Amino acid sequence: MIDLSQFRICVTGGGGFLGQVVCQRLRERGVSDGNLIIPRSSQYDLTQQRECERLYKQTEPEVVIHLAADVGGIGANRTHPGRFFYANMAMGLHLIELARINNIRKFVQAGTVCAYPKFAAVPFVEDDMWNGYPEETNAPYGIAKKSLFVMLDAYEREYGLSSAVVVPVNLYGPGDNFDPRSSHVVPALIRKCIEACNRGDHSVTCWGSGTASREFLYVDDAAEGIVCAAERLDKPEPVNLGTGQEISIKALADMIADLCGFKGRIEWDASKPDGQPRRCLDITRARQLLGWQARTPFEQGLRQTIQWWQEIVLN
Repeated sequence: MIDLSQFRICVTGGGGFLGQVVCQRLRERGVSDGNLIIPRSSQYDLTQQRECERLYKQTEPEVVIHLAADVGGIGANRTHPGRFFYANMAMGLHLIELARINNIRKFVQAGTVCAYPKFAAVPFVEDDMWNGYPEETNAPYGIAKKSLFVMLDAYEREYGLSSAVVVPVNLYGPGDNFDPRSSHVVPALIRKCIEACNRGDHSVTCWGSGTASREFLYVDDAAEGIVCAAERLDKPEPVNLGTGQEISIKALADMIADLCGFKGRIEWDASKPDGQPRRCLDITRARQLLGWQARTPFEQGLRQTIQWWQEIVLN
């Protein structure tokens, strides 16, 4: 286990939804603002090798936590499969290679549940990661991320690069992306229900059939898992971060509607894709290797997320 307060730490995506909470957890571990590097996309285009070289040269990090990603919900994945593959593959490729060249103490890679096969046995076990092709709508994103797992494994075996790989399930919480063009299911449903309440609508329409299931992890719990991985792991053995509990999209929509005070009908547009049929993680490895487990009850997390969005709307 390493004491993170002794290192200069670069958190790519540190200004984003998950990254801001990871940075707060690092500060709570004693990492000073002077040792916390948060590169912004306006400063560095991490899809370009020369920009990654400039980042390493100018900031001299000792630990890199790579959270930056081009990502979105099913709609965004259908619209931008090429961009999502290129951007996520390129960022990781350059940052990992330069971590080797610059003798980085540890590289932490945030993966994605989208890397799992479409019909993986439930709950998803890390060793099943390669037993099939991902769900088609998010395969470019998932495969780009999964390729980086292989790269880190190869670099550990050939060059001795110390690294960690975490695989969070679907995240949610205050600060999430509520843009209807790119948001994931929880913020999308919250926004639909609150806007329907404000307009006095009698129904909302949701994508798919509602039969698919998902598992959700509160952003604060995910951030703690990532920091624990930075402290405790030295090999890129994927570690699931989740709750081990799944819920159907229909049940999720009903829960969010109730918490938002929406009393109308929820209608389903079956012409739109459901995405992966089921998602639920086995979290045994996280408990064993990290001593970590999720702490936030799902309904409590939803209430806090809804309250945050309502305050944004009111202001």
